[in-house]
Amino acid sequence: MTDFNVFKNEQAVLKHAEDLLAKKTTKQQLESEYGALLASYKKLFKTSRRLLQISDKSEERLKDAHVRIKTQQQQLESAHQQLEMHAESLEDKVRDRTKALVAAQGKLEKLVELGIALSGERNHTRFMEMMMRGAKDLTLADGGLLFTRGDDDKLTVKILGIDSSDLHLGGSTGKVIPIDPLKLHDPVTQRPDYFNVICHAALTERTINVPNLDESKDFDFNWFNLLSDRYEFNPQSCLAVPLRPHKGDVIGVLLLINARHRSSGHTIPFSEEIEEYVEALASQAAVAMDNQLLLRAQDQLLESIIKLVAGAIDEKSPYTGSHCERVPEIGTMLAKAACEQEDGAFSDFDMSDDDWHEFTIAAWLHDCGKVTTPEYVVDKATKLETIYNRIHEIRMRFEVKLRDCTIEYLEDCLSGQHDEHGLKSRLDEQIKQLHSDFAFIAECNLGDDFLNEEKAERLNTIGQMPWMRHFDDTLGLSGEERTRLRRMTKPKLPTKAFLLENKPEHLIVRKNSVPEELYSRLGIKMPTPKYQYNLGELYNLSVSRGTLTEEERYKINEHVIQSIVMLENLPFPKHMSRIPEFAGGHHEAINGNGYPRQLTKRQMSVQARILAIADIFEALTASDRPYKKPKSLNDAIKIMSFMRNDEHIDAELFDLFLTSGIYRTYADRHLAKEQIDEVDISTYLFNPRHEGEPLSA
Repeated sequence: MTDFNVFKNEQAVLKHAEDLLAKKTTKQQLESEYGALLASYKKLFKTSRRLLQISDKSEERLKDAHVRIKTQQQQLESAHQQLEMHAESLEDKVRDRTKALVAAQGKLEKLVELGIALSGERNHTRFMEMMMRGAKDLTLADGGLLFTRGDDDKLTVKILGIDSSDLHLGGSTGKVIPIDPLKLHDPVTQRPDYFNVICHAALTERTINVPNLDESKDFDFNWFNLLSDRYEFNPQSCLAVPLRPHKGDVIGVLLLINARHRSSGHTIPFSEEIEEYVEALASQAAVAMDNQLLLRAQDQLLESIIKLVAGAIDEKSPYTGSHCERVPEIGTMLAKAACEQEDGAFSDFDMSDDDWHEFTIAAWLHDCGKVTTPEYVVDKATKLETIYNRIHEIRMRFEVKLRDCTIEYLEDCLSGQHDEHGLKSRLDEQIKQLHSDFAFIAECNLGDDFLNEEKAERLNTIGQMPWMRHFDDTLGLSGEERTRLRRMTKPKLPTKAFLLENKPEHLIVRKNSVPEELYSRLGIKMPTPKYQYNLGELYNLSVSRGTLTEEERYKINEHVIQSIVMLENLPFPKHMSRIPEFAGGHHEAINGNGYPRQLTKRQMSVQARILAIADIFEALTASDRPYKKPKSLNDAIKIMSFMRNDEHIDAELFDLFLTSGIYRTYADRHLAKEQIDEVDISTYLFNPRHEGEPLSA
């Protein structure tokens, strides 16, 4: 380790001096040493003085450095203070900016939620109210009005809401808004009204933001005085936003009034930032609203086409007029009564807006298959009726037969071989019998009374009476008639014919075979007759009840099959997919003996069972059917009670039909006065209600 001693030289000098004194050094030696020592100290003094000067300068420099350091320290402290102040300011700005971003994010989230909700809302009224509430929530507006533009080029107020006045009109409130529509153009000069801020927004397709109505000179705000005077509301700021779908015409205007400060609640102008949000909302709402209007237009078009088809079906037959219109009326009343039940069999039954739309269309289309049913079958009022009443042919044959008898009488008189008096008695008897027989046939033709075996036998006897035909019955026939004429050879004329006949050409073969695969897929179980029609005279006159043959009855009943086939082939959306089932079940019986699917109650929807009752009641009370007399109200209810007892119609629905008074409401609207009699429903109720006792399920 190195020996380090700062006084080493001085110690050496002192030791050298002590050695000199100890050795008795001579004067000369001392002087020499003294001189050397003095020279060293001078040199040391000089060096010390130089060092002192250097030290003084260093001290000054140190003082200057200290001053500079202190100044820099003060500057650093000042800079630090400024940095602290800047940091605090920056923190405040960041905090404010964060709050603004959070608020903006909230508005964006609300805007997105509103957009999603608006796009999913199908009810137009709820849609408009939702849009209005959303816009007011975004802007904290006190008041808001929603205008829609009609085909008449006017802006009509659909929704009005003022929170401070607790005033809400239009929309689902059902309260009328007593404000006249705004005319976008002058009715005389056709000049656009740019002075009204609402019309201006619609005409220019741009947002109008008025911070202070009292100070603005750009518009005429007289219209706003109506709000002030009528609703004690003072408009101070407003924002008019046009509703315009992408690349479309303006379909309305959203007017927001009096933006409020979030904390104080004071009225403030609408900011430019919030204006952008409202425009974004208005854009989304306009697209959704335009889509809704298009859907409504499509629905209206569909309903118009449906009613057009239903009206055409009614017009096709003058004897079933308004049937397709009245059945939906009865069905709607009964369905509404079922929805309103709070206990009993229908306590859980309810229908949404889509369900009502689906049910209404099904009710209007329940008989759409009748377009395939010939009029002469639907309207068949007599047994011999086809396109015309063939009783006239039978009458002409009796006329010919009478003349044949008269000619035979005259010929016998001229021969002189018979007693003329006896011949006259025979002729009178023959004429009397012919009149009696024709009257009997004419009565049978009406189908009012049951045809028993005795009457059927008399028909056959009369039918075998011969008459002579002299003219060729193959002349003047259509191609189809010639095809049906199955004779191998023509009879030699004159030839014997009969008063009533069942001819081979009376049998009309089906042009198209029954689509068994389709019927099987649709669950159709109704048996199909061999022939499409049988026009045989004796065959038709021998119908025991009514006027329809088995083939004609099938053809009429087939309209339900055709309705199902037609409706199943239509591309209904999912929320309307049950229309074929509703419409195709109105001739089913809950015991499974109905047609065409032989469904039971468990297999039928409530809506289908409702339409079955509506269809029967309308048919029983209709006064425009040629084949029956209209039933009185009491008789119709009695017949339906028998059908209820036979499990043809739903017992609970029939009871509801009676207890709700629907039968009487409909009768007062559509039945003749002489049909409306008193009905004691207690005698017809299947499940009379007692206090607290619900209808059986």
